[in-house]
Amino acid sequence: MGLSANDAFAATGGRRRRRRFGRGRRGALSEINVTPLVDVMLVLLIIFMISAPLLTVGVPVELPKTEAGAMQDQTQPLTVSIRADGSIFLQQDQVAFAQLGPRLQALAGDTRSKPIYVRADGRAAYSVVAQVMASLSTSGFASINLITDTGGPSSGGDAKPAPAPREAPQP
Repeated sequence: MGLSANDAFAATGGRRRRRRFGRGRRGALSEINVTPLVDVMLVLLIIFMISAPLLTVGVPVELPKTEAGAMQDQTQPLTVSIRADGSIFLQQDQVAFAQLGPRLQALAGDTRSKPIYVRADGRAAYSVVAQVMASLSTSGFASINLITDTGGPSSGGDAKPAPAPREAPQP
């Protein structure tokens, strides 16, 4: 035998639930809706991810490729760039080799432990790169890093090394 809706109500003793206006009402929702906040943050994240590679400051050089992984970025590093023709740039300003040490010391101030990044073109003469790094070392800088591009041949692989450049015979 099934009970109808009226029978079920009668089975509870005939008492009706009365809603009291003071107690049964819910208070105002005081929580922040985070969905729009997350949407805005994701849009900003995408914008910064797209624009970050465009913000790299430096002289356009073709970096050599190596198997080393990328380094963690630091805030405003000191960068020395060497072009294929041997011209030297400190940050974005071209400097003479003799002025490299004093200008770098003036930029670094008292923080000689700050890392210096050397970006040399893959076609730049080894002697120029070695002279720049020696000048940085004798100027008192201990953390000198040579920047390369990733994706080059591995050190133990079957890749053939590039042929050594021929030197012109000296008279």
